[in-house]
Amino acid sequence: MINTRTSAQRRLNVRKMTVIGVLSAISIMMSMLPFIGYIPIGPIKATIMHIPVIIGAIIEGPVVGAIIGLIFGLTSLWNAITQPVVLSPLFYNPLVSVLPRILIGIVAYYVYQGVYKVSKKVYASGFIAGIIGSLANTAGVLGMIYILYADKYLALIEQQGSSAAKLLLGVVLTSGVPEALVAGLIVSAVSVALIRKGKK
Repeated sequence: MINTRTSAQRRLNVRKMTVIGVLSAISIMMSMLPFIGYIPIGPIKATIMHIPVIIGAIIEGPVVGAIIGLIFGLTSLWNAITQPVVLSPLFYNPLVSVLPRILIGIVAYYVYQGVYKVSKKVYASGFIAGIIGSLANTAGVLGMIYILYADKYLALIEQQGSSAAKLLLGVVLTSGVPEALVAGLIVSAVSVALIRKGKK
């Protein structure tokens, strides 16, 4: 009995490590491809890097999601240093570039579990988890920028005297909402495929 349980736990751990390895590798590759992982739009960079994080969290849990999110955050920090745009100096701080990425998977996992408990629908649960996970990324990053660097943000985009809150809200509407919808569609489709495959 103990041996059977140990063997099952070992297989589970191997599967989790495999998912972490594969999705982390995908994240790193995406970050290195121009206009794939990070897409320059004016002074900011839109991203789809949060999608592997959300998928990993849904299929293997919040710890796996957090680890893949850490990889995402580290690529964000590295990208800010090596391929800078106007706002890149704000991302030198891990509280902006790394911490919000770690939280994506945790948020997405519990949203998925909560919605699935009510709906019993994988597609709907994945869609909503994808949207909320993506918005958690956007809100986390922009929220940290507002808390830590509101004045510096305005100076970098040459908008001194403007409202940082209103400008950041504009970023949410023009970049964050489209990112969230794309994430919802991709995450829901991939989640259905992977979960069905896992049941075979």
